[in-house]
Amino acid sequence: MFQSFKKITFILFLILSNASNANSSTEIIKNKINDISNEIKTGADNFEKYIPLLKDKKVGIVTNQTGLLSNKKHVVDFLLEKKINIQTIFAPEHGFRGTADAGEHVVDGKDSKTGLSIISLYGDNKKPKPEQLSGIDVMVFDLQDVGARFYTYISSLHYVMEACAENNLPLIILDRPNPNGGIVDGPLLEKEFTSFVGMHPIPLLHGMTIGEYAKMINGEKWLKNGAQCKLTVIPCVNYNRKMDYSLLAKPSPNLPNDQSINLYASLCLFEGTNVSMGRGTEKQFQIYGSPYLTKTNFSFTPKPNFGAKDPVYNGVECFGEDLTTYPKLKQLELKWLIKAYQNTSDKTKFFNPFFTKLAGTKKLQQQIESGTSEENIRKSWVKDLEAFKKMRMKYLIYQ
Repeated sequence: MFQSFKKITFILFLILSNASNANSSTEIIKNKINDISNEIKTGADNFEKYIPLLKDKKVGIVTNQTGLLSNKKHVVDFLLEKKINIQTIFAPEHGFRGTADAGEHVVDGKDSKTGLSIISLYGDNKKPKPEQLSGIDVMVFDLQDVGARFYTYISSLHYVMEACAENNLPLIILDRPNPNGGIVDGPLLEKEFTSFVGMHPIPLLHGMTIGEYAKMINGEKWLKNGAQCKLTVIPCVNYNRKMDYSLLAKPSPNLPNDQSINLYASLCLFEGTNVSMGRGTEKQFQIYGSPYLTKTNFSFTPKPNFGAKDPVYNGVECFGEDLTTYPKLKQLELKWLIKAYQNTSDKTKFFNPFFTKLAGTKKLQQQIESGTSEENIRKSWVKDLEAFKKMRMKYLIYQ
């Protein structure tokens, strides 16, 4: 808000300092002011709505490096400046500062900047324990999701909601846009394949913000024993799901830019195969390849780096495709997965058991192995997707 005020002030200054040309540029100036006033504000930036709810309360907060206001100030620092009494920080996969590898065990500790205690919600302690919530009056949740079922921040959301319901704690979610907008696509999770990378019967791309998804969890009574938590969603302002949205920070170490986030859902399925999707390079989730694929003009050799201490095929040349300039996807893309399976040297070693957890069904692997066309695979999703979209409508905040 303050940044927008400064921009408008600067524009007005230009008008006054160039008064002789003001008439000819009035329309341009109006348009610029309208663009600024219509900037997306995240829930964190919509602080007039939630600061009063936190005054004189002992607060727990679930957040990480993505919990930024538009001026890049972290929400924890902002709340402390506002004299909000934060008791504990709860951190998801990758830790509070977002530096841990995928799947890496994160230990509890203290934040070096604020001195606040940090409790990891990954590994053996995915759900806050009653003793960890002792002395807290209200929980705040501020994480940037990317719209994919297997991105584990929404799994952490489930467990936080469940803990809040069981311990009679209100939960305030500071909503953030979905960078993959309203894309709803892919197979629905089948109940028998429930895991931390897929907890509810939703498609692989769900097309909701994290606040909308929380409303769905509550409304569909997906928490343990059908419990519901006392939920407040602080909405984004000036946002609709057709807008492009670039994140203020990397949501995790291996999603470095908009392209990787857009390709993530499609390429992450390779995690359940013997194909690398670029961990150990600077093009994570923008390339894919394997030493077992047909040699092409494009290759890469993974090496340890930030976010991948021991990447798949460390030091081994992999052949595949570079998708760094591929046009923005508007659906879940299967063609690279199908192509890789068809070109791999030993099809019996292509898939591993993790693929079924990621897909949320055995059918997708069976369809690919049997040579089912991508068109017919998509047709098999239609009925479930239509039913999900109908159910989803009840929980949408942004139309």
